Amino acid sequence: MKRIVIFASGSGTNAENIIRFFQKKENASVVLVLTNNPQAKVLDRCKSLGVSALSFNRVAFSKTNDVLNILKASKPDLIVLAGFLWKMPETILNAFPNKIINIHPALLPKYGGKGMYGMHVHQAVVANNETETGITVHYVNENYDEGAVIFQAKCDVLPSYSANDVAAKIHELEMEHFPKVVEVLLK
Repeated sequence: MKRIVIFASGSGTNAENIIRFFQKKENASVVLVLTNNPQAKVLDRCKSLGVSALSFNRVAFSKTNDVLNILKASKPDLIVLAGFLWKMPETILNAFPNKIINIHPALLPKYGGKGMYGMHVHQAVVANNETETGITVHYVNENYDEGAVIFQAKCDVLPSYSANDVAAKIHELEMEHFPKVVEVLLK
């Protein structure tokens, strides 16, 4: 049985989608969800889905080996960042080479980097009159959104679209594709 650990910072819709997807599978499951936000809705989602979840602070994440040790004890085959906003420390990257992936709500390399997440991305896409956008699943390295691209899916951006319209389209792509990409990577 392959083991997945998810990092999330917010509401956890992607985390819930991945958890539910793998609850129907026999080859893999989400064994733990970690969050840097003790108020994150993802914690409630995990509780209702029966998945262990923990919150941590910046000291435990990047100043000590607390989170690293939790990860090592969890023995993940894949670590999935699903709306997680902090940069991964080198200690974790080095301990899990090519085992950490992220989803980004744009077609990287466009609209990536520090501060480019969620509605900030969708607002920039609309402000720049883009005709298409999408999602990118990529490996995580020491820089924001610069790891090797694994998968991209596109959608049109109509001139009438608001940032909220773009967000809804991106959410559909995430729900459809992210769990399937995770599954392929675990084979």
